[in-house]
Amino acid sequence: MGPRSLVLFEKAKRVIPGGVNSPVRAGKAVGITPPFIFKAKGCFIWDMDGNQYIDYVGSWGPMILGHAHPQVVKAIEEAMSKGTSYGAPTEREVELAETIVDMVPSVEMVRMVNSGTEATMSAIRLARGYTGREKIIKCEGCYHGHADSLLVSAGSGVATLGIPGSPGVPKDLAAHTISVPYNDLESVSMAFERYGTQIAAMIVEPIPGNMGVILPKEGYLQGLRRITSENGALLIFDEVISGFRVARGGAQELYGITPDLTCLGKIIGGGLPVGAYGGKREIMEHMAPEGEIYQAGTLSGNPLAMAAGLATLKILKDQTIYEGLESHANTLFSGIKEAAEKAGIPITVNRVGSMGSIFFTQGPVADFASAKRANEEQFKKYFRSMLDQGIYLAPSAYEAMFLSTAHDKKIIEKTVESAHRAFTSL
Repeated sequence: MGPRSLVLFEKAKRVIPGGVNSPVRAGKAVGITPPFIFKAKGCFIWDMDGNQYIDYVGSWGPMILGHAHPQVVKAIEEAMSKGTSYGAPTEREVELAETIVDMVPSVEMVRMVNSGTEATMSAIRLARGYTGREKIIKCEGCYHGHADSLLVSAGSGVATLGIPGSPGVPKDLAAHTISVPYNDLESVSMAFERYGTQIAAMIVEPIPGNMGVILPKEGYLQGLRRITSENGALLIFDEVISGFRVARGGAQELYGITPDLTCLGKIIGGGLPVGAYGGKREIMEHMAPEGEIYQAGTLSGNPLAMAAGLATLKILKDQTIYEGLESHANTLFSGIKEAAEKAGIPITVNRVGSMGSIFFTQGPVADFASAKRANEEQFKKYFRSMLDQGIYLAPSAYEAMFLSTAHDKKIIEKTVESAHRAFTSL
């Protein structure tokens, strides 16, 4: 990295744990000092030393329209000129809620929060309160934020750092979380056979994006819907990543599944901090002040985030955007796979819509166990080669690549060429 990023990182480590405010950003898994970003526009970011990169992180998913989209920026500026926070209801939060209800098939009511973690922890509390049960099921490698109940067998940064769980999570609380392999219906059935009347909900990423992108096997999500319904438990879809990313109505629209609750984030804030959880009216009405299950947030429904999210979702109502993203993503990931084959490097490519992952292993990669078989050392070399060529990827073998509408044909061709050079160097 350039000298300014190096200096900033050393300064940051003196006042911020590890020098970063989210662990994966530190670049430990790939052996780099992280570039400190100065600005972004379209599909490009620039670091403090003036280096330009083609960005496939997209702020970890939200920037589906690219950075600093004119309509989103205009909406934020207009909102900001009237004040940044009121701690009171606003028209925009109603409009954004109406838009989400209109676009996401299963959501009849929605509550805004400030992060994906807030959304998932609130949905879990609601599920427990609604059912009167305490246990939950999650999948190994699925990351649902850092709430205590959910930081068990998580993916993402936890996998990157090689931490199986986390100190500070009480054992008796973790005992209420049952962890099962993704794409394994039998293990879910066994969990219900043993704990059925104690299980409040199963929470799952319908398309996991935090152990790399994993595709649900045919019938898997349908099976989860059937098993949870038969046992009186709720099915919670964590669509913080996949929501509005793989389709206008998220993975549940793509696969035709109706969960009881849905967690959202990232894209619904247009790049600003945001989260939301929603679902069936009869369940959501149990939240305070309508019901007795409590959750609150000073900045929930923040006018800037609502403005950015509303501007983004209005644009995404145009189905041709998703058709364009699908076409470009197919060109990119098929090009990368072909480049690896030419270089004699075995990889597996998993993709849904405009999100995908490259695993340095011969597939299939269908769960956390198979994802962990990937060659992390090869990924590390590939990552550094791509960065040297001006391609900015997530600094972890367990994360996704995200395309935006700003990634055009020329950008994709350059990326594939860079990938070929990187694979050849391996």
